[in-house]
Amino acid sequence: MQNILEQIGIDNYIYLSALLFCVGILGILFRRSAIVMLMSVELMLAAANLLLAAFSVYHQDASGQVFVIFSMAVAAAEVAVGLAILVAVFRNIGLIDIEKLKKLRG
Repeated sequence: MQNILEQIGIDNYIYLSALLFCVGILGILFRRSAIVMLMSVELMLAAANLLLAAFSVYHQDASGQVFVIFSMAVAAAEVAVGLAILVAVFRNIGLIDIEKLKKLRG
């Protein structure tokens, strides 16, 4: 049985990861919803994790996959904290629009 990386090729993983990362950057730059911005950050982390796992298989070293697991744990904690902050802001102010929240900096 051939390795899946030999069938598909490492360059396709690189292209997919770059595409996912660019979509995440575009989501951060052009969308002003806080939820969409959090999802875009998660998409960028998923792109980095995909590339780490692909290179880990390519080099036949498990350290990249271990790093992916730690990165996923950090991403889960980041989402929990980000959503908690958004819920607290929504309870106090009643909105989570980033453009309107910029005016609160004072």
